[in-house]
Amino acid sequence: MTPTYSATGRRPRVFVPVPAGVVPPAPQLPDPPIYRELMRTWADRGRTLPGRDDPEWVRLAALPHGLGDFSVPRDPRDDGR
Repeated sequence: MTPTYSATGRRPRVFVPVPAGVVPPAPQLPDPPIYRELMRTWADRGRTLPGRDDPEWVRLAALPHGLGDFSVPRDPRDDGR
């Protein structure tokens, strides 16, 4: 029996029509090796990476502890006047 795929492991593409009115998502291509290596280097140095949360920014942008609580406890003896 003759294999239906090449020896390199690439499979033939099969065309499947998309139903009318449906927009298919854009294909996600893998990053080139040079960018993967750059991101690995940045991650090893603790730098911010595209598409990932930055813990330092989250910490700096957060309200200081205690400043987010603006309500004042109500005195039960206060009749509201």
